[in-house]
Amino acid sequence: MAPTTHTLGFPRIGVKRELKQALEQYWAGTISASQLLDTGRTLRQRHWQWQAEAGIDLLPVGDFAWYDQVLSTSLLLGNIPARHRDPDGHVDLDTLFRIARGRAPTGHAAAASEMSKWFNTNYHYLVPEFSRDQPFSLEWSQLFDEVAEAQALGHTVKPVLLGPLSYLWLGKVKGEPFDRLELLPQLINTYAAILTRLAAAGCDWVQIDEPALVLDLPENWQRAYQSAYAALQGHCRLLLTSYFGPVDHHWSLIQQLPVQGLHLDCVAGHWPTQAQLATLPDDWVISLGIINGRNIWRADLQQQLRQLTPLAERLGERLWLGSSCSLLHCPLDLQEETTLDHEARSWLAFARQKCVELNLLAQALGQGETADIQRIQAYSAPIQSRATSTRVHNPAVQVAVATITPTQAQRQSGYPQRAAKQRLALQLPAWPTTTIGSFPQTRQIRALRQDYKQGRLSSEAYESALQQEIAFAVREQEALDLDVLVHGEPERNDMVEYFGEQLDGYLFTRNGWVQSYGSRCVKPPIISGDISRPHPITVAWSQYAQSLTRKPMKGMLTGPLTMLCWSFLREDLDRQTIARQLALALRDEVCELEQAGIKIIQIDEPALREGLPLRQAEWSDYLQWAVQAFQLTAAGVQDETQIHTHMCYCEFSDVMDAIAALDADVITLETSRSDMELLETFRTFAYPNEIGPGVYDIHSPNVPSIEWMASLLRKAAEHIPAERLWVNPDCGLKTRGWEETRAALANMVIAAKQLRHDGESSAIR
Repeated sequence: MAPTTHTLGFPRIGVKRELKQALEQYWAGTISASQLLDTGRTLRQRHWQWQAEAGIDLLPVGDFAWYDQVLSTSLLLGNIPARHRDPDGHVDLDTLFRIARGRAPTGHAAAASEMSKWFNTNYHYLVPEFSRDQPFSLEWSQLFDEVAEAQALGHTVKPVLLGPLSYLWLGKVKGEPFDRLELLPQLINTYAAILTRLAAAGCDWVQIDEPALVLDLPENWQRAYQSAYAALQGHCRLLLTSYFGPVDHHWSLIQQLPVQGLHLDCVAGHWPTQAQLATLPDDWVISLGIINGRNIWRADLQQQLRQLTPLAERLGERLWLGSSCSLLHCPLDLQEETTLDHEARSWLAFARQKCVELNLLAQALGQGETADIQRIQAYSAPIQSRATSTRVHNPAVQVAVATITPTQAQRQSGYPQRAAKQRLALQLPAWPTTTIGSFPQTRQIRALRQDYKQGRLSSEAYESALQQEIAFAVREQEALDLDVLVHGEPERNDMVEYFGEQLDGYLFTRNGWVQSYGSRCVKPPIISGDISRPHPITVAWSQYAQSLTRKPMKGMLTGPLTMLCWSFLREDLDRQTIARQLALALRDEVCELEQAGIKIIQIDEPALREGLPLRQAEWSDYLQWAVQAFQLTAAGVQDETQIHTHMCYCEFSDVMDAIAALDADVITLETSRSDMELLETFRTFAYPNEIGPGVYDIHSPNVPSIEWMASLLRKAAEHIPAERLWVNPDCGLKTRGWEETRAALANMVIAAKQLRHDGESSAIR
């Protein structure tokens, strides 16, 4: 009998980003709520059908989200911040969007909920907010409606539900401090009501996700699992689901939980040993996540079949095969990639193809016939041949990495000496103002890029048009009286994809979109071989922009850790080596920017914290090589050249030592959504260099007031000497419109000038 196949979730944006487009049209008021709902319904039904046609037995329901699945869970549980809740208690799509985008029911601005990274991925979730008297109740019927929708189409469904302990763990206490676990009894009552309703709908199994089990949990949180799951019995059968890492450290806890099945991530974690299986109840289903839900490489099914065979013989019908995690983190369909050459295409598998891989393995295990084995062998041949491809290995790059010396990662002087030279060279005022790099990517800019890529615009005409966009951005910044300017990045499609396109060792897709949050999608490049830089990337654009102004122009680069974390990685090389290859390539770019007269160079590393291993015991090794990769990128310049870096939407407080070790002259951080909460870290950590705490949230259309930004900066000055503070937004302005951008930056500049006038810093930079 073939094992049961299932996925933990499926991409929801659509192969042509239909959900993104519908969301943005709804927010702009050009389509109705019913039209948006129709788009979601069409996508769900198409995706269920594709999975069923590929041979998936149990289809996930509840993985579709209008913005983020954690936010959907908050609405399901009735956990809606008071500032976003309708006075009459009505909950609908607009409630969800108010929480995500920062609106009150009256239509006025209200702080959006904080956004953070989903474990160690580039997906963002909306952080649940908890108060001591937090109520929970069923208020949002999306999950139940979609179960009924799938069942009406004849599908066998498996609802997907974020587990109660992981939901509490991912949230934050607002207001008076208290232990979040105090909320667990009432929360469990609501979860029991959810399971009761799912059981009444005919759901046999529920996938209950507890990704927090891959973390180092305090003992009281571990104990809470037993009581919580004991209270959830008697409804549906529960498949306890973990992903993104091994759970061996919690094995004794897991084996005692009153559930009916266990899913293990066998890609980021471990395959279970026979000894481990012997400790689990004999009636448990064991689901093995053997198909990588976070990468795009075709699986070597021949190797996996060899590993699975003894487990299948032991477990029989109790063996399920699944994706390692939700396929949300993969592009949707390789069939759309018509421009990839045959060899490269033969190496890849997207979400639809991964469903086929699961079915091929299940059939081979179930039937064991010669034809099934031959299909497995034929399917695996391309990925096996890749190991010897000349497109993968570059001996010159390998030699360069092997001969890196410690001195290459060291600046000439320490920060105090560099800062003195930079103040003389740059002559900036106190509270200097700047932006993070990008300016609005208008419809005109996107059309230019599309015309150029499709051959309707010559290289000369494209370059001339982009120079006009750069000149426009420079004029706007000078009119606003910003102190340090940027060229606006009109030539860039994405901060990682753009740089990858200029480097050797990458592959690119046309429709390999992955959701980052809400309507924001990225198209990660694929690191397919050894990486090198064949020519300058940003030098000409930055040099041109500098020629238009006497103010300092920042060169803008994406750092090696972010290039690493936001790409699909090759699986035959460790992350540390790939990071060093990227660092050497980007180092050349940094040095050429300096030679071209660019005296401020920003190397963005928003993914530094994201790349951190989930287990604390593994942090030290990662942070050591990650910091060295940044230093290697930045350290080739003179003392007078000021190195900036930028980080956003992560919990940085636990890696401040590493952030300081980067030794960037200036770091800009996201702090506005959390009301400068991160700056509390500086009560105990004396950050040694300069810092720009973001003073407004660029992911919200709200235009912050002068008073709001000035108050945040004064709060920052309580923790950091004012002479080392910069004034900037919390991220790039690519997704905003020019009207709101001008208004917000004008207020930001006025706030900075007020602080200078008030004498809150008399330092001359």
